Amino acid sequence: MDIRIGYGYDVHRLEEGEELWIGGVLFPHKKGALGHSDADVLLHAICDAMFGALAMRDIGYHFPDTDPAYKGIDSKRLLIESWEKVSEKGWNIGNLDTTICLQTPKLSPSIDAMRAVIAEILCINIDKVSIKATTTEKLGFVGTEDGISAHAVVLLNKKA
Repeated sequence: MDIRIGYGYDVHRLEEGEELWIGGVLFPHKKGALGHSDADVLLHAICDAMFGALAMRDIGYHFPDTDPAYKGIDSKRLLIESWEKVSEKGWNIGNLDTTICLQTPKLSPSIDAMRAVIAEILCINIDKVSIKATTTEKLGFVGTEDGISAHAVVLLNKKA
């Protein structure tokens, strides 16, 4: 069986007056993520993990922040297009494991909603999508609520 593992990581600064999109779900919060797109760190990390598994560079290569076409784009669209690029090369997703690092708000009540959004985009069963959330115990840029980060690992297997 031909398999590949990819890892993705993304960070965005948190600012007042911005929206906070995580995993395709909007969270009401006093601060949101700042970025060229909607700054959804979880979806960006997943894109990078898929691209990394196939040595296809990174999300910035495929969707550069210098291109006005991507200004303010919904990151669900970026995940759809990333998945299309990976799928066209003949790969399926075995599973996806992710971690979001954020001090507040608490994400636990919305984890299943995020899993459902991602599973639908990637055309996989929700049980193949793991999302965990953690704080950094008030340490570092996440702990001071200056930023948010996300990690993603994906297992791809070659289509039969």
